[in-house]
Amino acid sequence: MAPRTDSQPPAPHAADRHDVIRVHGARVNNLKDVSVEIPKRRLTVLTGVSGSGKSSLVFGTIAAESQRLINETYSAFVQGFMPTLARPEVDVLEGLTTAIIVDQQRMGSDPRSTVGTATDANAMLRILFSRLGEPHIGPPSAYAFNVPSVRASGAITVERGARTTVKATFNRTGGMCPRCEGRGAVSDIDLTQLYDDSKSLAEGAFTIPGWKSDSFWTVRVYAESGFLDPNKPIREFTKKEMQDFLYREPTKVKVEGVNLTYEGLIPKIQKSFLSKDKESLQPHIRAFVERAVTFTTCPECEGTRLAEGARSSRIGRISIADACAMQISDLATWVAGLAEPSVAPLLTALRRTLDSFVEIGLGYLALDRASGTLSGGEAQRVKMIRHLGSSLTDTTYVFDEPTAGLHPHDIQRMNDLLLRLRDKGNTVLVVEHKPETIVIADHIVDLGPGAGTAGGTVCFEGTVEGLRASGTVTGRHFDDRASVKETVRKPTGTLEIRGASTNNLRDVDVDVPLGVLAVVTGVAGSGKSSLVHGSLAKGPLAADKEVVSVDQSPIRGSRRSNPATYTGLLDPIRKAFAKANGVKPALFSANSEGACPTCNGAGVVYTDLAMMAGVATTCEECEGKRFQAAVLEYHLGGRDISEVLAMSVTEAEEFFGAGEARTPAAHAVLARLADVGLGYLSLGQPLTTLSGGERQRLKLATHMADKGGVYILDEPTAGLHLADVEQLLGLLDRLVDSGKSVIVVEHHQAVMAHADWIIDLGPGAGHNGGRIVFEGTPADLVAARSTLTGEHLAAYVGA
Repeated sequence: MAPRTDSQPPAPHAADRHDVIRVHGARVNNLKDVSVEIPKRRLTVLTGVSGSGKSSLVFGTIAAESQRLINETYSAFVQGFMPTLARPEVDVLEGLTTAIIVDQQRMGSDPRSTVGTATDANAMLRILFSRLGEPHIGPPSAYAFNVPSVRASGAITVERGARTTVKATFNRTGGMCPRCEGRGAVSDIDLTQLYDDSKSLAEGAFTIPGWKSDSFWTVRVYAESGFLDPNKPIREFTKKEMQDFLYREPTKVKVEGVNLTYEGLIPKIQKSFLSKDKESLQPHIRAFVERAVTFTTCPECEGTRLAEGARSSRIGRISIADACAMQISDLATWVAGLAEPSVAPLLTALRRTLDSFVEIGLGYLALDRASGTLSGGEAQRVKMIRHLGSSLTDTTYVFDEPTAGLHPHDIQRMNDLLLRLRDKGNTVLVVEHKPETIVIADHIVDLGPGAGTAGGTVCFEGTVEGLRASGTVTGRHFDDRASVKETVRKPTGTLEIRGASTNNLRDVDVDVPLGVLAVVTGVAGSGKSSLVHGSLAKGPLAADKEVVSVDQSPIRGSRRSNPATYTGLLDPIRKAFAKANGVKPALFSANSEGACPTCNGAGVVYTDLAMMAGVATTCEECEGKRFQAAVLEYHLGGRDISEVLAMSVTEAEEFFGAGEARTPAAHAVLARLADVGLGYLSLGQPLTTLSGGERQRLKLATHMADKGGVYILDEPTAGLHLADVEQLLGLLDRLVDSGKSVIVVEHHQAVMAHADWIIDLGPGAGHNGGRIVFEGTPADLVAARSTLTGEHLAAYVGA
């Protein structure tokens, strides 16, 4: 008889059982013992209102623990050079794989950082020109605008057998323009903005922000250096004194027995203010820099950042400066036309990188574009480029709103990329609000139900169909569609823009209506920001009309910063406490006299454990309240200062609105915070724990106090849940109805449909854009369907 075969399927291999990432008991930020199972090798989208805990689960828990575990595989010596990561507050994390985070953090805003340097495309171009460029000027460093040319000669001692002294010379050819030092722009400093030359140093001649007459490190080092007479008016300085005052090289001096470095005023200003990106400076410092410094294109290198030798070396008729200035889609075509077997592997790699730019929708950029000028969405897509051709599989890719800054036309392309990463066998986790991307998910985790303390729980897990029927906030609003207005407001005037030519704009003439909600649309790279920020926010029109610009630059703040300090709300609160108790306002600041001496007002005590993650423990003396015990004995309306900072915006608005604690100045700020939908935030919550959408709305709330007549908003729906967009539209309506003019750069169809007037740029991106392709009402745009925006808006409203 034939042997009997067993019809039972073989038991699964032990290694195949790990098909989920299991999270149990996550308590990072506002998460409330969250437990989820996320399928591997699938596309999982996390949804929920802004502040519901999506980023805390994905970035703060899963990705953070993955990175920490990878770091622990290195030796203690290597870990000492790496960032130390604390273990997230979670009971169980199983099934983790290597996590690659592609977030929306702005790229480094160093003046010498460009799209080319950030993506290694420049490095490959430099090698290409060092091999094929004519005339040959040197190695790849000769084409690098970050490398200065160096020459040296002298005697060196060689210890080989008998000690001998030999003469040696050293040369290194760099590509840095010596005039602008690789920045592409030179700065002229207006000395009248730095000091009052009719006064002496002792009389407080300096007019630089923060330079007070008793400042030990700045002003007194000049007054007591011995190089200058501190009692003589600056205008009476001798020629030598003026040279020492303005340009002296760093020199060691002794001030009251302390060794300090004296340096001329001009190099000191350049190092302390001009070496940083202007957008990263505090507002009052930025205003000083804009007043005191004029930046002009370097006349020597004409803005290319490169030395003459690097500009003279060419492949065909193209120099490396020409290549970096080309639109990347054109550069890709040029590189594809180079047939040189000696550098074939290099050309293949460079072509792949440039094609990735085009594929991801960034073909309109140029490699010499400063990386600090990229939007959050553009920065995220630039970071994606190095992962597109990767052969890695079984990796976890984590994306933070990859559709931010994308026109509806471009979202399909992004969806295809996400699916391609998944289909290679990777786990893709996406934090997203756009229905167009949520709909392609294999698995959905919806967090909520609210934001802040009202969120942090899993409301739904499952498929898109299940989400629609779930009854959660996301499910209820998933198919929301705004309708086009039947009647629109009439303009009260116009802002005339004539001959706008910033970046890719082609002598654009347009009249922007005032007194209405005007929306500027167009595909990414069509010239919207160039038109609005280049011609309106910073143009001559801005001064006449008091323009208030709320862009997407990140809020900078440490763990000590919170909504109360950022909005200026704490000032009237401190004064109210001081007045009610007859003491100094400084007592009610956790960063000043009222700080707990043990934790210095931080509320926690940090213990540094070298290469291990540092430990933060709640301060035992103040129990995390951040203030001295004596300060907490002072009350206002029955509450102490720590109880007030623990209140939510909604509670505090009621508290400061009436009764003994009535403080109109504080109430006005709180009303604005509630207006932008931040009523759930606690006043003392560290800024570092806020989500991207919350930070932008916080910034909007602070600017609503400005006395501007024209508000310019850059994608205010970024990071907003579908349910919050409706509230934002209500806020925009209130601004317009109060007599303001609101101009919004936006891709969200709900905002377009709600507009009174639309200005559409295009038709494409880069040199295929830069023109006005439509001006009119949303209804006219839908009816005409003459542009990409018109087609997508018509499909959105179901016309």
